[in-house]
Amino acid sequence: MSVNPVVARAGALQAADRFEESKAVLAPHLAEEPDDEWAWQVLAVAHEKLGEYELAERAATEMLRITPGHVGALILLSRVLLRLGRPAEARAAAEEAIRRAPDKWTSHFALSGVLVAYATAPPADHERAYEAAHEAVRLAPQEPDAHQALCFAAVRTQRQDVAKQALVEWLRLDPSNETAQAMHIDAMADTPDVTAAQAAEMYSAGLAGVPQSPMLRSGLDHATYRLLRGTRWLALVCLAAAGVMIDLFATAKDPTLRELPVPLGNRVWVLMVMAAIWGFGALLRYRRLRTGVQLNIRSLVRRGRWARIVLGQAAWTMLCALLISQIPWTDRSVPEVLFWAGLVAPLSTMAFDRRKTG
Repeated sequence: MSVNPVVARAGALQAADRFEESKAVLAPHLAEEPDDEWAWQVLAVAHEKLGEYELAERAATEMLRITPGHVGALILLSRVLLRLGRPAEARAAAEEAIRRAPDKWTSHFALSGVLVAYATAPPADHERAYEAAHEAVRLAPQEPDAHQALCFAAVRTQRQDVAKQALVEWLRLDPSNETAQAMHIDAMADTPDVTAAQAAEMYSAGLAGVPQSPMLRSGLDHATYRLLRGTRWLALVCLAAAGVMIDLFATAKDPTLRELPVPLGNRVWVLMVMAAIWGFGALLRYRRLRTGVQLNIRSLVRRGRWARIVLGQAAWTMLCALLISQIPWTDRSVPEVLFWAGLVAPLSTMAFDRRKTG
């Protein structure tokens, strides 16, 4: 079937991402030939790409009016209905596409996309999505979108090994896909043997190639927050060093209990130890990080409430450590209070704030 030259021109404009111009070309043509299903299809795609989902639904409905059961229209309709927050109708359209064209991978791909869209959907729906995605891969093993659907459905059904393999195939078939790149980096960074600094470096490097990825941005924020949480341990080590210096952990009956006040030389020595802990544990580590990670640390401290809380806790603990170690106390009662005050502040949230993202 030959395509009208006007519709062909509109399709060429869409290939160049000029969707508004494509719509302008199609409008007078459809006014003259309202039963041109190809024109409605091209128009529906233009509306969908521009986020005009209600108009895309109308165009897809016109396609179905002209050619009832049009599989392409049903698949497009399922996508836009999902965007409009009507999952039941979207599922019905995708199921109808499968019924009419069970040998087309795009029909199964559409149904899988509808069923995995909501994390709170019943497990049976996610299982059905996995089956549909698996069928799409069987019918079209060289289509990257089929492996994408299988990856998403496998994640929803807790089949992590299948998800990883599908992601590898998706990335092999479409190495420039930004979502696949982001998921691959996220999978590599989110493993037990990867440190916070290494994860931050991975996410930062990934963002250099995919700067608009919300997944990588969120991953970088989380890795950065893990780095900031680590500063509290440095402060606690300094607090313990201050306590050892003043013999806070010795019993009152211990004959070797240090006499107070502690000599100036001992206090300076402990101060140097604390400086070394922060120099090697934080400053040197910070300077070795990528510029993008360094900038994100500053940004997260400005944006994230919990990032500021953990830094505040580290600062408070360090203040207590300095007060204990640098003031020539003649009695241990006040240093004991300072020690417990510095200890309780970070420990009060450590048990649950790791689940925060900054």
